[in-house]
Amino acid sequence: MFEIELLKSRILTEGQVLPGNILKVDSFLNHQIDVKLLYEMGKEFAIRFKGAGVTKILTVESSGIAVAALCGLVMEVPVVFAKKHQTSNLDSNVYSASVESFTHGRTYNIRVSKKYIGCSDRVLIVDDFLANGRALLGLAQIVEEAGAELVGAAIAIEKGFQGGGDMIRRMGIRVESLVIIDRMDDDGNIVFRE
Repeated sequence: MFEIELLKSRILTEGQVLPGNILKVDSFLNHQIDVKLLYEMGKEFAIRFKGAGVTKILTVESSGIAVAALCGLVMEVPVVFAKKHQTSNLDSNVYSASVESFTHGRTYNIRVSKKYIGCSDRVLIVDDFLANGRALLGLAQIVEEAGAELVGAAIAIEKGFQGGGDMIRRMGIRVESLVIIDRMDDDGNIVFRE
């Protein structure tokens, strides 16, 4: 069983609250990666989505990839990541969606090759953060465009005070977040939802 208190402790001791409601946890989650911690997260998500028939995991580059990869390892399913930039090795036969990045303050046109998600897939979206929900909505749009079934979203850290998770849940999408932050401030105070 995943120790939620361990993740909370790592956030409190290693996380940095930056201006603009940014939580920096790059010492273990999205720059330097604590692989054992992320593997345990993957196991917890596998338990929470057991029986959902997941055939593919979908995330968006770049910081969601590590969590998604370890989730895919545990669930023994392929991981697909939406690319934020057109590259020469990505042909024009893609699903795409426009996504506003809260952290970067930019809008990206994310793309997934049509070769990797199809109508027979049952897709689990996995990401490191859920803030305003725009990335998740963009990924859900790609799943819908592919004719696949979205079984839910697995999120490491949800910033509940930004409302994205509540909005997504009201849409009928299952969201499983390991921790939900109800409040944080520039003095570094973080309050978790119980």
